[in-house]
Amino acid sequence: MAERIKAEKKEMAFAKLNNCPTSPRKMRLVADLVRGKNVEMALAILRFNPKEASRKLEKLLLSAIANWEAKNEDASIEDADLFVKEIRVDSGTMLKRLRPAPQGRAHRIRKRSNHVTMILGANNNTEATA
Repeated sequence: MAERIKAEKKEMAFAKLNNCPTSPRKMRLVADLVRGKNVEMALAILRFNPKEASRKLEKLLLSAIANWEAKNEDASIEDADLFVKEIRVDSGTMLKRLRPAPQGRAHRIRKRSNHVTMILGANNNTEATA
């Protein structure tokens, strides 16, 4: 059992982005585009997406790929068939600011941030050998 879990962890790599100063809702819009996609396809989607969150996720994906390469020196990315196995966007800390409003009042402004966790998996089970 322990050997199986160890082998599964060898096939995965992850990267985390903490306290990213964009709202989780905006980040989830971009994260949903790449969830479950092949790594090359995900990089292409993130590179040509006009949203600001896509730049940060592209950098995170490149970091996760580098982490996978560091873990598996002997394997190549093309043979491993990496894909985005899981991507989670969680709410981070919230900065609370006050904005002046009419008649001496004040409105609270919530500046949201998020935490993103990206897990890459490898598909070594290719059926193309048949």
